[in-house]
Amino acid sequence: MKELRIFSLTTWLFINLLLLLESSSCTADSSVVNPCCYYPCQNSGVCVRFDTDRYECDCTRTGFYGDNCTIPEFGTRIRLMLKPGPGVVHWILTHFKWFWDMVNSSFLRDTIMRLVLTVRSELISSPPTYNSKYGYLNWESYYNLSYYTRLLPPVPEDCPLPMGTKGKPVLPDPKVLAERFFKRKKFRPDPQGTNLMFAFMAQHFTHQFFKTNREVQGGFTKALGHGVDASNIYGDNLQRQLQLRLHKDGKLKYQLVNGEMYPPTVSEVPVHMVYPESLAPEQRLVIGHEIFGLLPGLTLYATIWLREHNRICDILKVEHPTWDDEQLFQTARLIIIGEIISIIIEEYVQQLSGYHLNLKFDPSLLFKERFQYSNRIALEFCQLYHWHPLMPDSFLIDGDDLPYSQFIYNTSLLMHYGVEKLVDAFSRQPAGQIGGGKNFHEVVLKVAEMVVRESRATRVRPFNEYRKKFNLKPYTSFYEFTDDLEMARGLEELYGDIDALEFYPGILLEKTRLNAIFGESMVEMGAPFSLKGLLGNPICSPEYWKPSTFGGETGFNIVKTATLKKLVCLNTKWCPYVSFHVPRNEEEAKQKKQSTEL
Repeated sequence: MKELRIFSLTTWLFINLLLLLESSSCTADSSVVNPCCYYPCQNSGVCVRFDTDRYECDCTRTGFYGDNCTIPEFGTRIRLMLKPGPGVVHWILTHFKWFWDMVNSSFLRDTIMRLVLTVRSELISSPPTYNSKYGYLNWESYYNLSYYTRLLPPVPEDCPLPMGTKGKPVLPDPKVLAERFFKRKKFRPDPQGTNLMFAFMAQHFTHQFFKTNREVQGGFTKALGHGVDASNIYGDNLQRQLQLRLHKDGKLKYQLVNGEMYPPTVSEVPVHMVYPESLAPEQRLVIGHEIFGLLPGLTLYATIWLREHNRICDILKVEHPTWDDEQLFQTARLIIIGEIISIIIEEYVQQLSGYHLNLKFDPSLLFKERFQYSNRIALEFCQLYHWHPLMPDSFLIDGDDLPYSQFIYNTSLLMHYGVEKLVDAFSRQPAGQIGGGKNFHEVVLKVAEMVVRESRATRVRPFNEYRKKFNLKPYTSFYEFTDDLEMARGLEELYGDIDALEFYPGILLEKTRLNAIFGESMVEMGAPFSLKGLLGNPICSPEYWKPSTFGGETGFNIVKTATLKKLVCLNTKWCPYVSFHVPRNEEEAKQKKQSTEL
């Protein structure tokens, strides 16, 4: 009996010793932090983990060396000494108008424009590097086009905290973030004079390549193309395109209402469109993008591009009477793509930048540069482009003040007012300021919540890590990040550390530049993605950029001389005020005079 008790006691002690050792082992393992969670590698160095607690930074071709790629090489040191910071460059480009007026009328314009394009584009990885599944280079990231690419790898899965090693163990509720920091209290118009014509172009233009697949988590896209392909006009697959085409003279299908051309209805072209069941069939217009019946501003642009495509087909048929329907259609599409890129660079980006330098669309500026004519849409680009603060409190059209309830899915507004009055109204009404926070209308507030959730699901790195990637100085506190003391205190309370601030809140809540539409980060991060995507289009390559691609000099000239005003006024009965900027007194008077003459 005594031996049995001794055996039981020994067994009990042995079992507890094993449990203690196992517990100690687990505790030891859990205390080991993946060193890459500290983001030790600077200046685009790549963190490679060895063993459990050892890492190396690959500094190849970064211009830096040392354990963490922090020591500049001699050439890099000289370049950093001579190179002005982004803030200085922006200040120079937005001041000294007398100087830029001289530059714009001289050979220096081409030289500076080439510099702007190359410096911006070099910040974007090409070919693509990472995606939401892989934080290291591999063939799948390059080959699988169903993923958005990404500029920085995701936060490692085994980090102790959601954003790496800093901040709080639980990120703030997206709904709380939206209500406290994104929701509009009073409409704040953009001080740069941006209008609703710009706001609807932003949405219409970007939805040809921003098509997140929300049925699958992990940064997937439903778009077949990763750039400007006009799929928002022609459909994103061949079957939809063929249904939208008239199959005669290269044209797209249309309906005539009071002698004017509009998109056809679903009864005429039975393709998938997203409309509420309560909407009458005759109001369900068919457009290249399935959700563009949502807002009359999107339907407006779809109508204008439909008319422009068919107008170009008429011009091409006169010049090329032997061409069949297919060649007329395909060539017209290339011309449309060229017009889109031209208008976006020379007017849309020009409006955003606020530069006195007149931006120029001339692909030949890059023909002697090392430039890759390809593009992949990045997850970060998709997320930063949610510019819903542009939307107003209501819509002012021809003396009527329409709330969202009378605007959303109301395609009848297009026929009721006509293209001319809608363009005029949207060109005159100010859009909201994007940056600075607290300017989302409550109708679109859920978008901010959605983006934050998607960002977390794809483990997007902290805002300051992207500041460093784009050669911007990381913020040291929330009080440096924003001029709004209440917002700074609130963000500090919720995140705990500025280095734990998430990417999208950082981009949208950052203090704006003086009298600007948004802050420094949006400009310095968004511009490289935009310009690389636009100039990386095949039509901008030496092989494509020539008259024969566009059916001869006539088609080529349509591309090279495209403007927003020509796009509208060549496809309307009378020429309204049309611009991406609210009316300036002289400009409005000039356009009124031209409209009268027309």
